[in-house]
Amino acid sequence: MSSLSCGIVGLPNVGKSTIFNAITANQAPSSNYPFCTIEPNVGTVEVPDPRLEVLSKISGSQKIIHALLEISDIAGLVAGASKGEGLGNKFLANIRQTDAILHVVRCFDSDDIVHVSGKVDPVRDIEVIDLELILADLQMAENSLIKVEKQIKGNKQLAQVFEVLKKVKEGLNENEKVRNMGLTEEEKELLVPYPFLTAKKVMYVANVGDPDNLEGNRYLAEVKAHAEKENAPILTLSAKLEEEIAQLPKEDQQEFLESMGLKESGLSRLIRRAFEMLGLITFLTTGEQETRAWPVTKGATAPQAAGKIHTDIQKGFIRAEVISYDDIVEYGGRVKAKEAGKMRAEGKEYIVKDGDVILFLHN
Repeated sequence: MSSLSCGIVGLPNVGKSTIFNAITANQAPSSNYPFCTIEPNVGTVEVPDPRLEVLSKISGSQKIIHALLEISDIAGLVAGASKGEGLGNKFLANIRQTDAILHVVRCFDSDDIVHVSGKVDPVRDIEVIDLELILADLQMAENSLIKVEKQIKGNKQLAQVFEVLKKVKEGLNENEKVRNMGLTEEEKELLVPYPFLTAKKVMYVANVGDPDNLEGNRYLAEVKAHAEKENAPILTLSAKLEEEIAQLPKEDQQEFLESMGLKESGLSRLIRRAFEMLGLITFLTTGEQETRAWPVTKGATAPQAAGKIHTDIQKGFIRAEVISYDDIVEYGGRVKAKEAGKMRAEGKEYIVKDGDVILFLHN
């Protein structure tokens, strides 16, 4: 199972929990992964991948196993969270444990659903949360600087850490988020022990009331402009509609989507894009027993990918027999694709690509 997770954040009453409940309505069966005693506000979901169905038919597999992603529903934040207002400290601790943030923003008017600030203003809502995260980071930067300064004597590495922390503190004082500070890879490496909240990747999820009237939705336009300025991805969905779809039996969901002229649900798009935002790709294995998607970090080598299946395969790695998904489909299976010369024998240096169908040979 991928241990990477996304936290859903937002002000109260923006549709956060509706989205979380809809996502986890079709939770992955627990037999797919170990240690499934997870807090009630954490759900493990399957990453949609139509390639698995296709490969499974070709191989006559008995079962399909999707890549998994962990999603946390984090308590609605209020202004003053960094000082412990509302569930402030719990909220910030929960975000710290996630790898990326899905920031739900309300982009609809409704007399039935009260807005926590009295009126809908998506950019102000984003800024309320950003400010709390910046203030929490500032506190951490200041505390860390005091600690590092005490330990710095005679440790050159810590002198570098001190300089980066100072740079971060200055940026935060200017209301800048860590992820937008243009830090070098080396500087980011030095900050790994310091889990700054604003260093995490973020995707804005614009919750629109009516998915049919996006052109006239000025709130959505404002969020898009804000996301663009930040160079952050944005995804538009209607939490209410997604909830209705999620409550339908699985076999009726596709029919309902097609009747609305949609290929897939907003939630499927959300899960896939969150997966990509975490820098993950999938390689595939297929046979009579199972067809399975294995998540690995972009840039993983063949032995690292082998280790996802079993550490023994990584240790005894000889080579990887790789065929692209497209070639397996075109030739109707591994054997025929191999006969057509489409199989490549790759060694330890090979960088795995998304959609590689791999058979590992090992001692």
